[in-house]
Amino acid sequence: MDSSPPPFDNAGEITGSNSVKISQTSNKVTATNSIDDAIERCMSPSRGGLSHLIFPFFAIFTSIFDGQQIFVNVFSDSQPPWHCTSPSCNNVTTSLSAPCNLPSSSWSPSLPRHISTISDFSLECSSPVLLALPASSFFAGCVIGGLLLATLADSRLGRKRSLVLSSLTMSLAAALTAFSPNLVIYAVLRFACGFARSNVGNSAFVLSSELVPRRHRNHINILSYIFYDIGFLSLPIIAFLNRASSWRLLYLYISIPPFIYSIFLHFFMIESPRWLLVKGRRQEAIETLKKLSSLKETESFSDLPVLSPEETESEGLYSAAMRLWEKRWALRRLGIIMAVSFGIGMMYYGMPLSLGNLNANLYLSVALNAVAEFPSACIAFLLVNKVSRRGSMMGLTIVTGGFSLACMAAWGGSWPEMVLELAAFFGGCTAFNILLIYAMELFPTCVRSSAIAVVRQAVVLGGVAAPALVAAGRRRRFLSFGVFGIVIIVGGGFALLLPETRGRGISDIMEEEEEKMRMGVGNVNP
Repeated sequence: MDSSPPPFDNAGEITGSNSVKISQTSNKVTATNSIDDAIERCMSPSRGGLSHLIFPFFAIFTSIFDGQQIFVNVFSDSQPPWHCTSPSCNNVTTSLSAPCNLPSSSWSPSLPRHISTISDFSLECSSPVLLALPASSFFAGCVIGGLLLATLADSRLGRKRSLVLSSLTMSLAAALTAFSPNLVIYAVLRFACGFARSNVGNSAFVLSSELVPRRHRNHINILSYIFYDIGFLSLPIIAFLNRASSWRLLYLYISIPPFIYSIFLHFFMIESPRWLLVKGRRQEAIETLKKLSSLKETESFSDLPVLSPEETESEGLYSAAMRLWEKRWALRRLGIIMAVSFGIGMMYYGMPLSLGNLNANLYLSVALNAVAEFPSACIAFLLVNKVSRRGSMMGLTIVTGGFSLACMAAWGGSWPEMVLELAAFFGGCTAFNILLIYAMELFPTCVRSSAIAVVRQAVVLGGVAAPALVAAGRRRRFLSFGVFGIVIIVGGGFALLLPETRGRGISDIMEEEEEKMRMGVGNVNP
């Protein structure tokens, strides 16, 4: 972005991008995108270099812990191997369902019972619904927590405190899970962990996005995906090193680091200046921008706008959610992108959970899935400023669904299955990466955290349905890979109803977005 001083018109007003004006004399917001323009000037290359990237880096680092929590059930709830203890079962193939057709005295687990929750809680022959209960409880907690907690980041708590509180609570719930005495308590604690975790990724994503100038925004968003991938990839490594120990230790290993990091964030992280300005806290926003831009002179922020009382967002607990509900165009956008999100979520969470249904090594399969996220994030990093949001959504969901359907009918052994599964998961990852950037561009700052949280919970809602389909897919593959493919293709088709947002700035209040719609900025339509 050009860092030269903004031009002035004949009325003595600063003219920003998209014919936006800010009064030089009153510092009041008078038209669209003024906060965005003012913050862009404060964080120009001549004002601090890359120093403003330190705090966004701190925020997105929490994505590592987020990635570990999501897929830990793949290892803690894995089906343990078994062997025959009676001559009557020696001719029976040791498949996953075979022990259920044999007397309990004729077979035994090949590893200690504490290796997995399945053997620890004697669930070997339980129904698919019961086997899927812990993972489904976690995703259900993510959905409910995301809907109830996310609006706090837009209203009372703000971005920073929401991130710290969510990360700290997630780590405590994960640590308590290690002491679960039975399946019911285990499922309840997984729900609690999901409830707390639901706002970690959302708060980190929104906070980091609002702490960087426009030229770095998409790249810092993609970097958050890479950190998430690092967490995902570290999980099979930790699980492999813990393979001879109890599943309880695995939960302790992934709960202690986020607890420590939450304390670090509390003392060293800063709040979003955009959120502070929207809330009318101008002086706090100036102090934050000083840290981001390495500027010390108060007069450097003389053109920073002040919202009038009627423009300042109310502090009601669910005020952001109410504003989304009251605006028909916002509610329509939210409903459409939720439909897209549900299909992507079912694919994104369902594929790794389905790895146990393939004829391949579980640790290797999960590691390859984690590795697949890296090129996905890199591709998004390189192309995010060049590709259409709407077109890429539709194309990726169709290709991904096709690979999933092909995986359902795969033949030739474990490697063809693994390649097709990896291709489907890779497409789902790339679609997920673009999805969150798209959602961020569709909604203003005053409701962005709430809107993205709802989008993320729609993704997780697909994850709630996935474990039961995976369990049913152990007997009939269509119920997992087939359903995943069909749902993501149908969901992706809804993207055709959304406006294109690539190449335009983000809005800060609802009226600004409506002004853009009237002006036709960025081909935005209600």
